[in-house]
Amino acid sequence: MGSVNVNRSVSDAFYRYKMPRIQAKVEGKGNGIKTVIVNMVEVAKAIGRPATYPTKFFGCELGAQTQFDFKNERFIVNGSHDATKLQDLLDGFIRKYVLCPNCDNPETDLIVNAKKGTISQSCKACGHHGMLESNHKLNTYILKNPPSLDPAAQGSSLTEGKRAKRSKRANGDANGEQRSGSPENDNNTSTTDIVVEAPEKMANQNDDEDDDGNWAVDVSEEAVRARMQDLTDGAKGMTISEDLDKSEKERMDIFYKLVKCRRDGDQLNNPNSHKELLTEAERLEIKSKAPLVLAELLFDQHIAAQVKKYRVLLLRFTHDDVKAQKYLIRGIEQIIALHKDVLMAKVPGILKLFYDNDILEEKALFEWASKVSKKYVSKDLSQEIHDKAAPFLTWLKEAEEEESESEEDDDDDLEIEYDDRAKQPLKQQQQQQLAQKKPVVEEDSDEGEYVDIDAI
Repeated sequence: MGSVNVNRSVSDAFYRYKMPRIQAKVEGKGNGIKTVIVNMVEVAKAIGRPATYPTKFFGCELGAQTQFDFKNERFIVNGSHDATKLQDLLDGFIRKYVLCPNCDNPETDLIVNAKKGTISQSCKACGHHGMLESNHKLNTYILKNPPSLDPAAQGSSLTEGKRAKRSKRANGDANGEQRSGSPENDNNTSTTDIVVEAPEKMANQNDDEDDDGNWAVDVSEEAVRARMQDLTDGAKGMTISEDLDKSEKERMDIFYKLVKCRRDGDQLNNPNSHKELLTEAERLEIKSKAPLVLAELLFDQHIAAQVKKYRVLLLRFTHDDVKAQKYLIRGIEQIIALHKDVLMAKVPGILKLFYDNDILEEKALFEWASKVSKKYVSKDLSQEIHDKAAPFLTWLKEAEEEESESEEDDDDDLEIEYDDRAKQPLKQQQQQQLAQKKPVVEEDSDEGEYVDIDAI
């Protein structure tokens, strides 16, 4: 199945922290359907957390019950769930419980204080130490089952646990005696919550020894909700308010997944998809930063052709928004860094292409040029990109100055024309007055001469 980056928002192929892709196997049918995460132990080892934590996280997010079989390394989530859905949920678990909030490094440990009811996180990479920022339902489970607790201490295989209880009942043990069993069984019950207990009671009533039969009676509210979610593609139980309660990084990840889905489905040239993406970015309150995601997913070493292909989509996010344009330039910097050998020499042409297509404006370009930032690429690389862009920025500045001078000249011409037009009516009035007077004088002189001739 290959491996992926632990932090999948990092697209660097040489990222050192890797984990196996989740492998999921659906078993059973009808109401007894369940998903076995085949390689959960390997995945958990790669992210440095007990395998029970991400499995329980899946159950909380999907509204489904979970089971852990430590002896056979079987980690089960009720319902039918494909590997892609579980992989996306694992990203959420990693963001909340693995990555350092300070440096985004996965080299962290969870420190649980059960007496005080607190969970803190320490990072071996940057030295950060602080309380866990997440307030997820999984916190309750972690407090009861800290990472230092050996999984074997939580009980043996669930199947063996069931058989042991049934054999005790068969030998005539009372319910009270069974409940006062070993601490191991108590821990086992807390590990699986009601996952084992509710079906088991029904199984005892029916004297059914078939494990698959136990699942058929799972009609709890959580299980029903999980099955309903499976009927609608993409429904993950998150409301608008819950999304807005998430951190900005988590909301960016939600938008990233939507854009990636539309790109993989070749839907990014569809105006309806453009509106959908813009609406989602506004809903998540990340519209200005969205161009960072668009740059990461839309561009590679063939950026020249891709600018023209996705021009309309980019304009929806950057038109008359200088802040969004600056984030787009940061995204372009990242693409140049990834394909440095091909794109570094083309920096002036790339920026001019965005400028000619009205995606970037002078103000955003000049503000970006005024400061070398190391937030998205290294400072040295950012400086190199700025140096390469200098000829284009010089040309842009000169063109802007020439344009402003020509506008001033045009304004002067307009004033002269206006003065000429203002004086024109006065000239016309004088000419009209002269024209009116001349005929009158000529008439009088003509009549006088005519009269004198007649008199003669």
